[in-house]
Order: sequence, then C-alpha cells, then structure tokens
Amino acid sequence: MKHSNALLTAVKSGSSQAMGSFQAAYTPLVRYVVSPFLPDLRDREECISDVFLLVWQHISRFDPAKGSLTTWLTTIARNTALNRSRAELRHQGHAPLEDWMESPQDTPEVALVRKEWRQALQEALEDLSVPERDLFFRKYYYLQSTGQISRETGQSLRAIEGKLYRIRKRLQRQLGGDRYE
Repeated sequence: MKHSNALLTAVKSGSSQAMGSFQAAYTPLVRYVVSPFLPDLRDREECISDVFLLVWQHISRFDPAKGSLTTWLTTIARNTALNRSRAELRHQGHAPLEDWMESPQDTPEVALVRKEWRQALQEALEDLSVPERDLFFRKYYYLQSTGQISRETGQSLRAIEGKLYRIRKRLQRQLGGDRYE
C-alpha cells in the first residue's frame, strides 16, 4: 500500500516515469474492465490508451477520501469503454445500447411490462441503504470480486458474501420471488 501511495503521489506530481509504472501496474485491471464491452483487440487497446490518457489528465481530481483508486480507475475504464462501444454502434447504424432493451416487434403490452420492470428494479434499488446499494453496485455493476471488496472495506470475505446474499434475497422478494434467482 505504501508503494502504491508513493506511486500515486509521483503521478499526481506529473512524473511521466511514474505514469509509466502506474500504467504497467494497472493495465491488467483496465483490460479486464474494458474487454466485455470491446471484443475487437484494436478497439480494446485504443480504449486502454484513452483510459490512461484520462487518468493522466484528471489524476488531480482523485480523492482517496471518496473511494479507492481501483474503484475510480474501474469507473473511468468502464465509462470509456461504454462510450467507445456506443460510438461504434452509432457509426455502424445501430441503436444505442439502452434502446436494445426494447424491440420494434414488442407489442404495447410487452413494452409496458418492460417499463414497469425497470421502474420496479429502480425502486427496489433505491430502497436499499446507502452501504447496501454501494456493495450491490460494486459487485454487480462494477464487477468487483468479493475478495477485492473485502480487502478494500476491511470486512471479512464471509461478511461480504452474507451481505450480498441478503441483498439478493431482499431484491428477489421485492421483485416477485423465485422467478428472479
């Protein structure tokens, strides 16, 4: 951890050598995050370069009091990959990713059910406490491992797994039971 803090301090000071070390240390994480969004190897590598350019430009905005470096970096990588994927789809003449949830062949009843389902899910997530919601998003939105969450929060692996289990069961009850296991 001390080495990581020293590296972060050096990167914030503008050291290009430190940025190179930072990039070498965090490229596997960034590659892991962007790969599901960008199947083409060239797009993926360009996205990884874009991510580190953004980190270089905005490292001064990182505040360790607000969250971990890996969470901040994961968010930048995910958003960059999504933006690149959306741009590629628009370039190819496809609809944005959000529009894929609805099909032109949907009947009005199906469209209404989808809308109600999204609204119910949003309301169920809003009913979670802030720590529960944060844990849920870290695991299922940012795809962090329970081990990583455990290390970053200082809680045991079993405690994290238990909390995630209770959150899933609670959402399952709110959203209609066993259909959503």
